[in-house]
Amino acid sequence: MNMTNKRFLFSLRLIIVVFAALWIAGCGINNVPTYDEQVKASWSEVLNQYQRRADLVPNLVNTVKGYAAQEKEVLTAVTEARSKVAQTQLPPNILTNKEAFRTFQENQDQLTGALSRLMVVVERYPDLKSNQNFLALQSQLEGTENRIAVARRDYILAVQKYNTELRTIPGRWWAAALYPDAQVKENFTAQAGAETAPKVDFGK
Repeated sequence: MNMTNKRFLFSLRLIIVVFAALWIAGCGINNVPTYDEQVKASWSEVLNQYQRRADLVPNLVNTVKGYAAQEKEVLTAVTEARSKVAQTQLPPNILTNKEAFRTFQENQDQLTGALSRLMVVVERYPDLKSNQNFLALQSQLEGTENRIAVARRDYILAVQKYNTELRTIPGRWWAAALYPDAQVKENFTAQAGAETAPKVDFGK
């Protein structure tokens, strides 16, 4: 074989390798792990924002208590809901564990509801609504609720994309062949009014 033929074969092999690499990269072989990482990142942000809210609750309760100690039932409900959230043990497989995910959502929803009821009570106390510490907590809580709404939306979209990949071709083929441990992820279920962040406007 002369030099020209060798160069031709080498060039042909190189072209084949390049095209094969491009085909593999573009055919979705990496979609399952890529989308899985997106889901995990989105979930971490959900947890971060819920934790931020839980951290605000003790100061909020103490501030309200200083002006409205008689609202014991509402304050107790918030404290108990926050305690339940803090005590919830999240298993490593929570994103694929339907029962654990539902418990997590129910506990967070209970805290959301308790905080909403507390905000209604606050309207009865003008002095409390003008307290500087309370106003600072207002700003933090309002911002956190908005971030929770955004984080949940991003998680929902990431899970939708991932689950769709696992259930459609060629994603389900790649998952069966290369990622047999990949499982459909759990997602939040919408509640009435869940499309908007809870209203926490204390300033009126």
